[in-house]
Amino acid sequence: TNIYLNEMANIPHGGVLKDLHARDAPKKEQLLAEVEKLPSIVLSDRQLCDLELIMNGGFSPLEGFMNQEDYQSVVNNLRLKNGLLFSMPITLDVSDQDIESLGLESKKRIVLRDPRDDAALSILTIQDIYKPNKIEEATKVFGDDDILHPGVKYLHTQAKEFYVGGTVEAIQSPIHYDYIAHRHTPAELRAHFNKLHWTRVVAFQTRNPMHRAHRELTVRAARNRQANVLIHPVVGLTKPGDIDHYTRVRVYQALMPKYPNGMAALSLLPLAMRMGGPREAVWHAIIRKNFGNTHFIIGRDHAGPGKNSKGVDFYGPYDAQKLVAKYQDELEIEVVPFQMVTYIPDSDEYLPVDEVPEGTTTLNISGTELRRRLRNGGHIPEWFSYPEVVKVLRETHPPRSKQGFTLFLTGYYNSGKKAIGKALEVVLNQQGGRSVTLLLGETVRHGISSELGFSRRDRDQNIARIAFVSAELTKAGAAVIAAPIAPFAEARAQAKSHVETYGGFYLIHVNTPLDYCIKTDRRGIYKKAQSGEIKNFTGVDDPYEAPVDADIVVDVSKQCVSEICHQIVLVLEKVC
Repeated sequence: TNIYLNEMANIPHGGVLKDLHARDAPKKEQLLAEVEKLPSIVLSDRQLCDLELIMNGGFSPLEGFMNQEDYQSVVNNLRLKNGLLFSMPITLDVSDQDIESLGLESKKRIVLRDPRDDAALSILTIQDIYKPNKIEEATKVFGDDDILHPGVKYLHTQAKEFYVGGTVEAIQSPIHYDYIAHRHTPAELRAHFNKLHWTRVVAFQTRNPMHRAHRELTVRAARNRQANVLIHPVVGLTKPGDIDHYTRVRVYQALMPKYPNGMAALSLLPLAMRMGGPREAVWHAIIRKNFGNTHFIIGRDHAGPGKNSKGVDFYGPYDAQKLVAKYQDELEIEVVPFQMVTYIPDSDEYLPVDEVPEGTTTLNISGTELRRRLRNGGHIPEWFSYPEVVKVLRETHPPRSKQGFTLFLTGYYNSGKKAIGKALEVVLNQQGGRSVTLLLGETVRHGISSELGFSRRDRDQNIARIAFVSAELTKAGAAVIAAPIAPFAEARAQAKSHVETYGGFYLIHVNTPLDYCIKTDRRGIYKKAQSGEIKNFTGVDDPYEAPVDADIVVDVSKQCVSEICHQIVLVLEKVC
């Protein structure tokens, strides 16, 4: 541990920073030569994040993926086999098939590869292969085996059935192409703190955009402890549904100049979060300590995943703070409780909630209200967030009126979908402001899905392709008119969830009666289907599941196309 006495930063967990890149640099050529002769595992996104932090020392004292003894000890007691505190199992999961095809066994060496570019990142020497009890892991690590917990869901639906324990030798770290100047290893960050003579550093963990309140509470935390601030956001894997890290980092970059000169730094952490509440908070504290921080802010419901299947929060609001406090002496990093601050309009300042005199007017904007204002283009006041931050959020989350959308027409063959689609294309082009794309069923069948037939599987595949194209165009701000038959509710629902990630999705049921479709069929397609000449024809020998969730229902046997277009445009104007 002597090497850290000259450093001003906190000593690493376990006393030594396990920087495997520095340790293994002298034998890099030898390892690269060996790679050619060894079998390989291509890592998952989570395994990649874990390996990066194992190799750079972020997970010190780990030097690889946990063997069975360490895993069992961590799951049961929050400690490695040697007694050192560590709260989260770090495991390399493999399948039965992987074990068989790669001949995995104790003492065997295996290459771990980057899933993005297939680069050889490290060589793992296997210590053991074991089958975990996933229900026990879920219950002990996450406190519950409830599938609504993202960590539990991953464990049961994505993690493979066996774990491989073993030590790692580093060849190279994963290459990043984004925000490289803000990505630091623990050794680099420690050197940075040393250079600036930062002896006390408060780390702030976040997976959300930051606003003025966050700036105020971090400045207060630092001033109260005569310390500096490290904004240390997670950019690996966070909770599904979180705002993407590109947007968040642009927000953090916009916010940094708002700190007093020389007070704060920004560094990105490539961590795969488990949303494990109290145990995750202890893990985060260990990681921040390894990066040289002396203090760590822990908020209400730190790394909490929200509500369980009974509608109750998985963790209490202060469970994380309590567990970290329990291990305070061993962690050797001082926990700073997250002080909720609120805005006082009369004095134009933020104050901790418990310091606000009774009867004082306060203002706040909730996360839900902020999202509503972004969606509707509503005003976001400067007291809440800086204009530079709001600008970034508005670019990524344009109001409905600036977003793309998909009009998804479903109905029988010859129900009028084609005529409505062509008319809508003209009407929307006349309005201007967006490019317009028409995806007629027959056009898609000819150009994108020419090899597909009309089985249930092929029909679903066709709708999935239409959804993919519609989503990409919607993301780019276009108006899409898709007009397949789309007879199955499940495929339509999947198309909706795919497109809605990027903009509006409006299901239009062209509810023209089947008799009318058959009567007006001048091409005689229904006759051919009824005579058996065409098989698997919707409405004849194949079912049509009429939507019960349509946004608009129209019928060309009762309405003219102009009237239908007007009805659809009115709905669009209301929501856009």
